[in-house]
Amino acid sequence: MAETILIIDDEPGILGSVAGVLADEGYDTLVARNGLDGLELYRRKRPAVVFLDIWLPDRDGLEVLQALRELDPRAAVIMISGHGTVSTAVKSVRMGAYDYLEKPLSYNQVIEAVEGALRSRKEASDRPPSAEVQIQNRAQIERQIRPPAVLPIVDKGRKRQKTIKRSTVVYGLGLHSGKRTGMVLQPLPPDSGIHFLTLPAGKVIPATVEQVADTDYATTLARDGEQIKTVEHLLSALHACGVTNLFVKVHGEVPVLDGSALEFCKVLEEAGVESQRRARRELVIDRVYEVAGDGGKLLRLEPHDGFAVSYLLRYPPPIGEQHFEIELDSFATFKAEIAPAHTFGFMRDLKMMAELGLGSGGRLDNCILVGEDNVINTELRYPDEFVRHKILDVVGDLYLLGFPVRGKVTARLTGHRDNIAILRQILDRCRTPA
Repeated sequence: MAETILIIDDEPGILGSVAGVLADEGYDTLVARNGLDGLELYRRKRPAVVFLDIWLPDRDGLEVLQALRELDPRAAVIMISGHGTVSTAVKSVRMGAYDYLEKPLSYNQVIEAVEGALRSRKEASDRPPSAEVQIQNRAQIERQIRPPAVLPIVDKGRKRQKTIKRSTVVYGLGLHSGKRTGMVLQPLPPDSGIHFLTLPAGKVIPATVEQVADTDYATTLARDGEQIKTVEHLLSALHACGVTNLFVKVHGEVPVLDGSALEFCKVLEEAGVESQRRARRELVIDRVYEVAGDGGKLLRLEPHDGFAVSYLLRYPPPIGEQHFEIELDSFATFKAEIAPAHTFGFMRDLKMMAELGLGSGGRLDNCILVGEDNVINTELRYPDEFVRHKILDVVGDLYLLGFPVRGKVTARLTGHRDNIAILRQILDRCRTPA
């Protein structure tokens, strides 16, 4: 009787190719496109071997691995991933996986892994199960989630809270780490806020200004030795779209995708965004807040019935001086006017960034590279794309107070550090007794 192999992966191409290879070798196959369906198939069919993707839309592969091992301590599981890390591989093996394979999978890899897993399963039947690393399940993780602190200037808004309709997976490179990374977006109930989960460590990091650890070239959140880099482009899309509750699982750095927020907007549209029963709360700017610096640098937040941003940028040629002002009255406006603006960097800074271990994921198609006299690598999407990207960053960073902003931003020559400084100023004032 042929052995049955279960393949759990959300990519139809992987399901088809691996199932085809196994069928050619005389194995029966079962397929599942998410962890829940995979676990149910395992309960009912008890396959001999499981191919399990690290990145699944409803839960990460390590959670599924643990659940499989709880169902059957001798489950023979082969982890697969196109965007994994060494630490993930090590942890999965420590948790009881037979092997860890990197995509794309070759014919021989698949067959050799199955044959080895079958031998290992047979040998395991003659010995007691070993102690294994345990990870937190979803319920344990969600107990760590706390809603953002409600400040005195937070007020009930006219719109409702939002989350995504269905979980989704995003793959890409980290802009500064240069490493392949993946990200799972999952819905959360009302009043949860935006939260990141580091993989494979499983540390929850709320998307709040208190967790900001670094602002050099990007915004980095950290907690208890774990960190998530380059959160601003994703947060910008979430802020503009009005997504107030979301769980984001990620390996170290949010994928850069095309270097703008446009692809994140498309991800949200494909996953679907739904209104929730409760009214959203908004951060209502009640007075003028201001951060100033040398050379005319200025960042001001002031009362405004809506959300508007005005930015003045000034660099040496070929960029020069650019100014753009926009009322972000809808997601469509953001998507058309701000989201497509790429991140940018200068040839003269590349050596220094490399020495700092930054910019390793920069590619010709995910950033604007500026030389002494011209843009080197791409056609601009807008004549003033540079200042529009600065507004994109402002929109993302300002979401780190945990609520959509109602106010007007006026910025001149500022960056991530100034954005975070003004948020801390607001936080300090709200927490200081009158």
